[in-house]
Amino acid sequence: MAEYMVAEEKDLIALPDALTYADGAQVACGFGTVYEGLEKIGVDGNCAVLITGLGPVGLATGALCRKLGANKIIGIDVVPERMKIAIDLGLCDTVLASGPENAAEVKRLTGGYGVERAVDCSAHHAARATAIRATRKWGKIVFLGEGGTVEFNPSPDIIHDQKTIYGSWVTSTWLMEELVERLVRWNLHPADIITHRFPLERASDAYALMASGKCGKVAVCQDEELA
Repeated sequence: MAEYMVAEEKDLIALPDALTYADGAQVACGFGTVYEGLEKIGVDGNCAVLITGLGPVGLATGALCRKLGANKIIGIDVVPERMKIAIDLGLCDTVLASGPENAAEVKRLTGGYGVERAVDCSAHHAARATAIRATRKWGKIVFLGEGGTVEFNPSPDIIHDQKTIYGSWVTSTWLMEELVERLVRWNLHPADIITHRFPLERASDAYALMASGKCGKVAVCQDEELA
């Protein structure tokens, strides 16, 4: 954390006037990570989407899936504050408390079929298994959450229903450029998922709040972004 940093010109993305610094700061990590993953699995109006984990990456997933036209967005989390944010911002149609019946609950919400697309943002073994098992035949799943493990039975969970699991890690410069253009076109502001802002001298407080999970995105800002 510093007031200034040196960056290579080739790594910079032009920030349109319609986007704030708080919007732009999330293009590389957060919204960009999600956008890369969603490009791999494809989301459109034919898709019901499950998001496991509603931290900042999960909230970004809901926001982008909404703009991509997903017909139903279901979220799962363990933190009531994050579940409330997802509903209050209209990023999910339904939010479920994490539990062993989640896969069955998701299937009930989708006419017994399961979702066409699932995105794991939690890195939790149980949530990842839910994402796999709550996905319908020929569905696609992408893992974005870092770390952790997962255990599943390949034949009934993947092979027989011909599902596909993708891994996706951060994003590329050219996709960031594409995302920035689409954010303006969609009038989508990543800053909307920021629930708390801190000045640079309180960065340690920002990290502590983020570690608690009782928040959306936490931003460390310069003076003009603190309002």
